[in-house]
Amino acid sequence: MRHRALIKRSVISVLLVALTAVLPARAAPDRGAIPASLQQILTARRVPAGAYGIYVQEIGATEPLLSINSAQAFNPASTAKLLTTWLALEELGPTYTWPTEAYIRGSLDRGTLQGDLILKGYGDPYFLTEQLWRFQQQLRLRGLRTIDGDLIIDNSYFADEHGDPFDFDGQGARVYNVLPDALLINFQSIQVYLLPDKMRQTVRVVAEPMPANLTIENRLKNGKGSCWASIESSQSAQFDRLVVTGTFRPNCAEFSVPRAVLTGPTYAYGVFRTLWEQSGGQINGEMQLQSAGGSDTPPTSPSLNSDDQLPALFLQVMSPPLTDVISYINKFSNNVMARNLFLTLGAEAFEPPATLEKARRAAKEALRKRGLNFPELYLDNGSGLSRKDRISAHSMAQVLLAAAERPWAPEFISSLSLLGMDGTMRKRFRNQDLVGQAHLKSGTLNGVSAAAGYVQARSGRNYAVVIMLNYPGASYGPGREAQDALLRWVYEK
Repeated sequence: MRHRALIKRSVISVLLVALTAVLPARAAPDRGAIPASLQQILTARRVPAGAYGIYVQEIGATEPLLSINSAQAFNPASTAKLLTTWLALEELGPTYTWPTEAYIRGSLDRGTLQGDLILKGYGDPYFLTEQLWRFQQQLRLRGLRTIDGDLIIDNSYFADEHGDPFDFDGQGARVYNVLPDALLINFQSIQVYLLPDKMRQTVRVVAEPMPANLTIENRLKNGKGSCWASIESSQSAQFDRLVVTGTFRPNCAEFSVPRAVLTGPTYAYGVFRTLWEQSGGQINGEMQLQSAGGSDTPPTSPSLNSDDQLPALFLQVMSPPLTDVISYINKFSNNVMARNLFLTLGAEAFEPPATLEKARRAAKEALRKRGLNFPELYLDNGSGLSRKDRISAHSMAQVLLAAAERPWAPEFISSLSLLGMDGTMRKRFRNQDLVGQAHLKSGTLNGVSAAAGYVQARSGRNYAVVIMLNYPGASYGPGREAQDALLRWVYEK
């Protein structure tokens, strides 16, 4: 059982519709004419009439200013994170935190643990290398130097049902494809550096952090032509090898790129071991995994085995508060953080282990309690990185309008990117009047472009704004042009 009492709720039967096409939802009919500047872009780009949904309503008003195709369900891409983060604020509260714990099984004598150290996670989405270093420092302050047994990774708070990182688009080494894990460390990523050395006429490949169980193969060639490199996973079962290829001469400029490596548990083990040994510690054993298994398997008490020796809680640290977490999720569109948060909703509502089905039920029930019925809604994993997600522009706007009236509206709104200033929207509308006048979340997939959030018009009025485009040419160019035209039009109201 967790450090706090789990929230108990009655379970209602919910029909989750896996939508594969645009379906109708309960919403206001079309209202208002498409602004001329936006219509010009839609016409020039040959955007099909049913391929976009738009909804604009002033905060506090009873009718929309603009509603076009707002009853149709669209793939929202990363704007789905707005729903996940708002429901988390509502259900968990702005000061919610996640624990990460260390247990010892055995005796600690003069710095040596004669037994195993168990690391147990509860889904903290923001446990970075810096936090791990401080965690280890606390272990050392408590007298631990040498672990004579194994390092046991306990991620049983989440069920093991999350598939393969290559499933979405075949780019499993890209950090946006990292799968959720109850003991997620540093987003399961490393920063790979290509460091030319003109004196030695070589190019070194190094990583920060460098997990002890990861291999990097430097296959770079010193040839003619432009400087380029490909850094990809070997796609082995353990995801434990990165292969660096390309042409990269010693006179090329330094280059770095993030990459996802290993699996959640093996990454946690590898980075823990590296940092521990770098600080003078020692681990004599190997890695063991304590997992929840399938979705019907409850998590165990921290890693019991046949000797029935109860582990002792040795250290517990807490994450930053939820308000900090949702800011990182929304401003920088962090997929795996959103996925961990989504699963946390399921675990808190229906007890661990967390599953996607529990998270979806928790989201539907939380909306129902607030009088929000979105029959078209389908949330796949809470991040928007899915081809299955569906929501209408009207429903997304209802989330924004409801959030603006709640006590934690400032926390939610400030988690979104400031237009032209930070996050994923930092490069938009630079040196224009609109800079800083909107808090927005963008979303892009191949064939999907979306934006949703709040705009403060010149008049001082505040509007909830949603625009979604779903068609093969929507990504980037046409989608961004349509968003920009709509935002300018709202700003002038």
